Amino acid sequence: MADLSVNIAGVTFGNPLIAASGTFGFGREYQEFYPLSTLGGISCKGITLKERAGNPPPRIAETPAGILNAVGLQNPGVDHFMEKDLSWLKGQGTVVIANIAGNTPEEYCEMAEKLSDSSVDMIEMNISCPNVKHGGVQFGTSCESVGAITRAVREHCKKPLMVKLSPNVADIVSIAKAAEAEGADALSLINTLTGMRIDIETGRPIIRNNTGGLSGPAVFPVAVRMVWQVSSAVSIPVVGMGGISTWKDAVEMLMAGASALQIGTVLFSDPYAPVKIRQGLDEFLDKKGLRSVRELTGTVRPW
Repeated sequence: MADLSVNIAGVTFGNPLIAASGTFGFGREYQEFYPLSTLGGISCKGITLKERAGNPPPRIAETPAGILNAVGLQNPGVDHFMEKDLSWLKGQGTVVIANIAGNTPEEYCEMAEKLSDSSVDMIEMNISCPNVKHGGVQFGTSCESVGAITRAVREHCKKPLMVKLSPNVADIVSIAKAAEAEGADALSLINTLTGMRIDIETGRPIIRNNTGGLSGPAVFPVAVRMVWQVSSAVSIPVVGMGGISTWKDAVEMLMAGASALQIGTVLFSDPYAPVKIRQGLDEFLDKKGLRSVRELTGTVRPW
């Protein structure tokens, strides 16, 4: 059997499969299906400085080959996470990644500081949330804002810092370079694409928020393209995500340049997907005579 371990920013994962934030909660429900040590890591439900109720329903809609969501970061807040969930998670034999989101740079910095003194292994910074101080502009949509928020959080973050990038930008490579230049230890991409569905009987959007984030197999080719572009342009590790549903998708994303993978939307239809992906990946490596999953990363040969 091949070696499935990978190292991201100094953190060793037993295998490259990480449960994506927002699809796995804090892991308690899924541990009823299999030991969480089956996974390389868990990126926890996005947490904010204070408890959030999220957006009013309806906030999820089906789409062709995917789902649209506008849950609105419903979560119990960072203090509750640290007091009630973190110690349990740390006992599950897998890497724990805290995903943070905020409305202001100060909120991000305060959370990074709190979590730096905790037992989390890594912090993933979600920069696709509204920036209240700048009229609703997202932190992740310009090089200047990405660089500024990364620089600010880096000063308060003692843990390895992974920046999660939005695909809703004109030039993903420039955004990635801005995060790297200001101290990101790793990048994860892609977050959801902005989408919309309309109920033709009522004429209203299906989702109360009007628009939402599109995820699932429909976004996979976009994710592969962006991971390939970014991994070719930066020197820090890239964690690929976006529509990965099968072991073949996993191999493809690794070949595109990902060092590790996050598995998300498929968990809603098949909780056992990571187990199947891990087995298929292992068999593929053996078939190809590869001794380590790391030998797959960045092996695509462009024409």
